Amino acid sequence: MGKPTGFLEFERKTAPKQSADERKKHFGEFEYTLPVQQAQEQGARCMDCGTPFCTSGCPLGNLIPTWNDLVYKNDWREAIDQLHATNNFPEFTGRTCPAPCESSCVLAINAPAVTIKSIENAIVDRGFAEGWIQPEPPTFRTGKRVAIVGSGPAGLAAAQQLNRAGHSVTVFEKSDRLGGLLLYGIPNFKLAKSVVERRIEQLRAEGIKFQTNTDVGTKFPAWRLQREFDAVVLAIGSSVERDVPLEGRELEGISPAMEYLTQQNRVDCGEAISPEDRITAEGKNVVVIGGGDTGADCIGTANRQGAKSVTQFDIHLRPPEAGEINVMWPHVPAVLMETTSHEEGCERMFTMVTQRFVGDAKGNVVAIEAARLNRKARAEERAAPHLIKGDKVLIPADLVLIAVGFSYPEYQLLRQLEVETTKTGKVAVRTGGFTSQPGIFAAGDCTRGASLVVWAIAEGRSIARSVDEYLMGESVLPDPLRDTVVIDHDAILTV
Repeated sequence: MGKPTGFLEFERKTAPKQSADERKKHFGEFEYTLPVQQAQEQGARCMDCGTPFCTSGCPLGNLIPTWNDLVYKNDWREAIDQLHATNNFPEFTGRTCPAPCESSCVLAINAPAVTIKSIENAIVDRGFAEGWIQPEPPTFRTGKRVAIVGSGPAGLAAAQQLNRAGHSVTVFEKSDRLGGLLLYGIPNFKLAKSVVERRIEQLRAEGIKFQTNTDVGTKFPAWRLQREFDAVVLAIGSSVERDVPLEGRELEGISPAMEYLTQQNRVDCGEAISPEDRITAEGKNVVVIGGGDTGADCIGTANRQGAKSVTQFDIHLRPPEAGEINVMWPHVPAVLMETTSHEEGCERMFTMVTQRFVGDAKGNVVAIEAARLNRKARAEERAAPHLIKGDKVLIPADLVLIAVGFSYPEYQLLRQLEVETTKTGKVAVRTGGFTSQPGIFAAGDCTRGASLVVWAIAEGRSIARSVDEYLMGESVLPDPLRDTVVIDHDAILTV
């Protein structure tokens, strides 16, 4: 696994990227691929640790030590094959995943982890550049038809796996373009849309059929799914956003985060948005309510649009700075994380909660009245927090973006299919992704709540195995959620 003394000889280096000032001038990707020699040196840092905790830290069970070693030995052709053995779309995860595998790296106990994410991206980018990644249509057809509702990462992964097993797969997408969250949810500067479209073209060439502008449940009646297909996979995501229903919420200038991000992505795809409908941060004081990844995406977008100032509210305590030892290893450490969007300029305000929105005579938002939570100790967070009396602030805000998460999937289709949901509104599934209705399966955010792209791909691959077994009685498709022991970082309480 790599060079035995590599971790002693080479320092951790990630892929080079443009400076914050340069990348704010455009909406394109700003991180470059690791040069070949540098990638080999980083692969050499992978230790012969015996038990590859990095693999268990990855929901896909990626063969990380294997392709690290192959890159070190300059065998890139085999490296892309080993990468694809567990991951259908490494160019998606290599660009968007927060890399829980790196937190699980043995080196990460008390030293900088192997730069797994950058190596992954270098492998797949070279695979496309060299022409090694080609369509792989099945050699036979089973005669079984499978419908997949939703073309996000879970739906696409399930579609490719099932198609390669010989089933005829049709993917339904309610939007005008394919990719779901990958296309309209993630900003272009994190994941270029050409990267998504390139992979979808491969899936088309493999024989997968796509139907866009098809809202299953309205334009395409749900009963047709059950009549025309032998199995149905629901990969509809968790699209109902949480709101902040406070005084002044009706004011102009307050928008859900996904509406804001989707509009900019549409502009990046070449669509024309009328000035009266355009949500822009240009010249405005922007406040982002929510401290997660979606909030960070809003920060990066607002800075690129020319915001006057950007402030982010985070309800949690400010995490401690990272120390030399990861006391939570092999889990993701509860330390202060700064995204590339934060690097570009943002004031982060922790333990902040919105009290009301303040407007002017014309009905436009101009400020937020907020207060700090009384959270003096980490242990107190489980108790209901209370406000410190009199400790209220007025923050200028010409544009407010609400990024406080997603609750559950849209219900119309689920009701028509009579699929049961959990108490929290997610699709109820048993082991293997089986829903309450025979022949109907579910995977991705609609079952686990808003999560990572890597989890969506893992669940898509897992559900493909279950569907194949349901249709054929047995399956040789891999199942990352049953075949490997995976650390579920989503189940761990972090700040």
